[in-house]
Amino acid sequence: MSPRQSALTIGVLIILSAAVVFVGLLLGTRPMSAATAIRELLHPDGKIDSIFVWTLRLPRSLTAAASGAGLAVSGYILQTLTRNPLADPGITGVTAGAVAPIVCCLVFAPFISPALYPFVGLVGGLSAAAVTFWVSRGGQARPLQLALGGISVSLFLGAITTYVLLLTGPQSASLLFWLTGGFQGRTWSHLFYMLPWCFVGLAGALILRRVIGMLMLSDHAAAAMGLQLSVWKPLLLVLAVIPVAGVAPIAGPVAFVGLASPHIARLLKPQTVGLQIGLSAALGAFIVTIADVIGRSAALPRELPVGIITALIGGPIFIYLVQKGRLDLAGGQ
Repeated sequence: MSPRQSALTIGVLIILSAAVVFVGLLLGTRPMSAATAIRELLHPDGKIDSIFVWTLRLPRSLTAAASGAGLAVSGYILQTLTRNPLADPGITGVTAGAVAPIVCCLVFAPFISPALYPFVGLVGGLSAAAVTFWVSRGGQARPLQLALGGISVSLFLGAITTYVLLLTGPQSASLLFWLTGGFQGRTWSHLFYMLPWCFVGLAGALILRRVIGMLMLSDHAAAAMGLQLSVWKPLLLVLAVIPVAGVAPIAGPVAFVGLASPHIARLLKPQTVGLQIGLSAALGAFIVTIADVIGRSAALPRELPVGIITALIGGPIFIYLVQKGRLDLAGGQ
């Protein structure tokens, strides 16, 4: 795919995501016509329809899009950093590492400001990733070893999270919904709270695209080209965890986006690392936005957690990639 075609594909995905966001304005317990939604977008009047558009539905969908983009970039960096096609925030234990300490803070230290939760998640995610990479020999072992190491770390941290939930009593229902991934009740403040973390991950990946490109070869090749692995690999690990740390306090764990989006982007065979990153982010935003709209409209008046929908979408894609032998870091080349 030429750079022009890749840029056009990214633009199409952004337009499709915007279209899904608009469709999301129309769906819910109070359906809305397209004409009404457009009128309220252009000329909000503060009445009930305007509140549904500007307070309840639009910020929620934009938060979903930003979350998807951030998680996709995180997955791309982790897969490149380890040169392992199974790496993603969930399988490497990063998500569980970010979620478990946040749950502990919610239950045992409610006096801690929610503004600090991303930093708590960052420390937890980095710690979990470090343990996973240590188990899998720095991420250089076979994909199966990385997966088993990450799953072991995730199960351990998941057991701690479950035990803490058993101690919460009335809080457990809302925490359980959050742990399945979702954007119910998310507002502009949640979006602005999370957006810088996702932006840092995306912008950092684009700025360091040459470093990422060299790491896609091998450690020996990257070192021969003058790359200081002892500096750049830890820095990229931090960069990969940053979006997860921002998304986890808002949406909880959202499955499969960080795993599937980079692989789909590589299947399109863009020519540069920067375009691969852009395609991954656009695909992640598109997938999570669709999942959020489906989750809040498929079982009205109830909602389905977004994490369940993304797993239902990402699972078949992952199985297809495995069956076709395309689960690699070169887009099947």
